[in-house]
Amino acid sequence: MTKTAFLLPRSAPAEHMGSLTGLLREWLPRQRWFAGKDRPVTDLWVLSMTELFPRCLHMLVHADHGGVPAPGGTPPAGDCYQLLLGVRETPSPRLGRALIGQVQDGRLAGRTVYDALHDPRTTQLLLERLRRPGTSGPLRFECDASQPVPAGLVPRLLDTEQSNSSLVYGDEYILKVFRRIQPGVNPDLEVPGALAAQGCHRVPAPVAWFCTTHPFQATLGVLQPYLRDASDGWALALDALAAGDDFTVQAYALGRATADVHLALASAFPLGVPGENGRTAAAMTERLTAAAHCVPALQPFVPGLRSAFAALTTCDPGPPAQRIHGDLHLGQVLRAGREWFVIDFEGEPSRPLSERRSAHSPVRDIAGMLRSFDYAARQRRPWRPEWARRCREAYCAGYAARAGWDPRKKHGLLRAYETDRAVYEVLYEARHRPDWLPVPMAAIERLAVRGD
Repeated sequence: MTKTAFLLPRSAPAEHMGSLTGLLREWLPRQRWFAGKDRPVTDLWVLSMTELFPRCLHMLVHADHGGVPAPGGTPPAGDCYQLLLGVRETPSPRLGRALIGQVQDGRLAGRTVYDALHDPRTTQLLLERLRRPGTSGPLRFECDASQPVPAGLVPRLLDTEQSNSSLVYGDEYILKVFRRIQPGVNPDLEVPGALAAQGCHRVPAPVAWFCTTHPFQATLGVLQPYLRDASDGWALALDALAAGDDFTVQAYALGRATADVHLALASAFPLGVPGENGRTAAAMTERLTAAAHCVPALQPFVPGLRSAFAALTTCDPGPPAQRIHGDLHLGQVLRAGREWFVIDFEGEPSRPLSERRSAHSPVRDIAGMLRSFDYAARQRRPWRPEWARRCREAYCAGYAARAGWDPRKKHGLLRAYETDRAVYEVLYEARHRPDWLPVPMAAIERLAVRGD
């Protein structure tokens, strides 16, 4: 690891960082991938710092939202974020929105820091590091030797990510850099690798990845093939709506693709323990109570929504719990030619990693996609409920044709999981996109009174 005069030790408390922590405290909440936008950052802890390249620091920082440090200086409960910071002697107008600011004191005094993922030189070096297995301080780089990555691919940073940052290299590979870091193996590395071993062609297999061993073991990023000619399901659905076209053929094929992935997941990972519907209903009810506390508009519908969850304990238990996608919607699927591919197996980033890696009913994924059809249909005026209904029917029919069981016949399960998804959507929209709140609220009103 190259040493330069401005570097700090690998791990450094905030007081040794000078005004850099203050700059990060202001900059972090403005990033789209920052999870705590509704909570002020009261403190920032530097958990790890490594000079990844000359003038480029890899950092893990802990954003505190008002907790109290535990004995021994352990950071309180909060969120850990991954940063790659470029360091320059002088500012440059070319930095644009990548600029974080100029450090006034501490070891980096007088230097300008910026988000290095916007720097083509840094991102080229990052790809080269991924091509060669090895370590850099606590960072560990690994790859699939059977899938060599060519050198010299030109990087570009995608502008569409919400919870992470993604780089495309030469339109051949895509690197997802996880921003919010939790201890353990990220499902977006674990699941595609396991599905590739099963021979499932619906998911691009990882070719390289990097992790950390300090202050805990965690996945930091995954490189996969990039489907250059693919279109995501959300864009395709909106195009169909704009043209007045039907989307049922595509929805049917997407249902079959979802079933293919579920069947491969059931073979690749252990199945869950039967009889968990009571625990699932309790967890859904708890999430509803918390959401209603944050979003008062939910409160009049709480009794009806609770009935949907209570029905889980008496309805058909459905298929066994298994590993699933966890956040399936039209934005998580790609169509290339006539084939559908499923991507982004990270799950809902707001949920604990242990929960995202555990077994759940496959109906949860199905409910997520059904809700997505409704979201798409409501993007145009007048709203076209029949378009969404036909898509839902076709998707479920396609799933049933491949999986051997029909989601439409699991009424209680489907209603409960759709309700849980809609509650999640209400909370998300209230926090991040208030103008979209009427979309899930319309579903809440329907699900609260429906008895099937």
